[in-house]
Order: sequence, then C-alpha cells, then structure tokens
Amino acid sequence: MMNKIYFIENKRVLNFNKFDSFILRMTLTTLDLLYFKKMKNNISSILFSVAIIVASIILGNAYLNRNRVIGSISVTGLGKADFTSDLIVWECTFSNTNTQLEKAYADLEKDKKIVSDYLSSKGVPKEAIVFSAVETDQQRKNVYSANGNYMGDEFVGYVLRQSVTVESKEVEKIEKIAREITELLNQGLQLYSNPPRYYYTKLEDLKIEMVSAATENARSRAEKIATNSKSKLGDLISGKMGIFQITGQHSNEDYSWGGAFNTSSKEKTASITMKLDYNVK
Repeated sequence: MMNKIYFIENKRVLNFNKFDSFILRMTLTTLDLLYFKKMKNNISSILFSVAIIVASIILGNAYLNRNRVIGSISVTGLGKADFTSDLIVWECTFSNTNTQLEKAYADLEKDKKIVSDYLSSKGVPKEAIVFSAVETDQQRKNVYSANGNYMGDEFVGYVLRQSVTVESKEVEKIEKIAREITELLNQGLQLYSNPPRYYYTKLEDLKIEMVSAATENARSRAEKIATNSKSKLGDLISGKMGIFQITGQHSNEDYSWGGAFNTSSKEKTASITMKLDYNVK
C-alpha cells in the first residue's frame, strides 16, 4: 500500500503521496530561502541608511566648524627684580719675606696681629674675622754672567702669605674698611686688598616671587594672543622654567647658558623666564 501524508490547511485534510510531499518540501525550502534573503537585504538596507545618516552628521559638523581651529600656543614670560645685596665678603692678603724661614714666620705673625687689631678697632667682631693657613714659597732669581749668559738661579728668601676674610651684613661698614685698610702700608705691611663680593641672603624667596611673576606675565601674553586671534585660551599643557640670571644693575653683562651670578655689584638685577604651552580653541 502506498504511504500517505496528510497536510492540514484551513481545517481541510489534504492527502499527498511521497512524490507530492517531496515537491511540497522543495517549495517550502525555496520560499524560506527567498524570505531570509529578503530579510538580509532589508538589514543591509537599514545599516546602509544608518551609515548615510551618521556620515551626514559628521560632514555637517565639519562644515559648521570649518573655521574653528584647535591648536596650541607657546609663550615666554619674564620675571625681573632689582635688589640690594645684604651680605658682603671681603678678603685681603699680606705677606713677608726673609731669608730665614723662622724669622719670616715671626714677622708674619706680627703683621697678622696688626691686621686683626685694625679690624677690631673699626668695629668688626672677632667671629667675623677668619685667617687662612700660611702659604710658603721660595723666592729665587736668575743669575747671568758678565757676557749675559744664563748661569742658573739663586735663593733670595722665603715668601710667606696669609689672607684674612671678613663676612658681614654690615655692608657699608666693610666697604669703608676695604677702602681704608691700605693705611696699614704706612706701617710697613705688604698688603693687597681684593674687591668685595656681594651676596643676597633671601635669594630663594626672591626666586619664588620671580617665578610667580614670570608665570603671570606669560599667561597675560597668551590671553592677549588668543583674544586677538578670536580664540579662547584653554588648559595649560606644560611649563618650563628658564635659567636664573643675576647681573649688576645698569651693566652690560651678558646672560650665560648656565646662568650669570654677579658678585661684584652691590646693586643687582635678577631675572628668570617661564615658557608655557596652552591649548587654544
């Protein structure tokens, strides 16, 4: 007996043989493929439409902001201050010569006492007076024959030297002493006075103030540039501090890569730069 397949549709029972059922399955499979293909095409169409919309939005924003440039600017600010040194360091050297070392040393000790008494008489406290170690050299001279030929050298004597250093915040007083100590030449001292050196004890505080001033100056420049270019100053990207320079006031001293540090002038000018990078929008 031939097998039967029953298909119910609209409450009706349809009778199919094997061949008919095969044809039916093939038909249904074909319909399914067409349905899924149609669905796939629909999804592709939807995705394509979404991509077109997103691209339109991006292009629209780009057109609207075509004149709006986002970048950065670099500015350099300067901090500068004049100040008067509040610390002086002065040094002088005295020496004595003798063919006998012991005698030369004894004479140098006498000279040392004369210098110490002189400084004390001028109001310099003993703790501010520092004597260096004694330096000893042999003094020799060249010897020539009657014909002018070099014959060698001969010993002349010992030369002993010693320095005294005075460090004080009484700048004007020590300046005067440095000028007047040559009075001791009248007492037979062989003495040489060095120029005073000047320093500032509040230098670190001054540096902080100057860095702040240089930073403010740099930001002010950046704001003016941004305003003039119809832009808006953004966040700080980076900051770099320059080299601290100290020069004499109204002098022609040049800045150096490592930083100038003037010690010969009492009246000084300190300066420092700050380089700042800002975003602009």
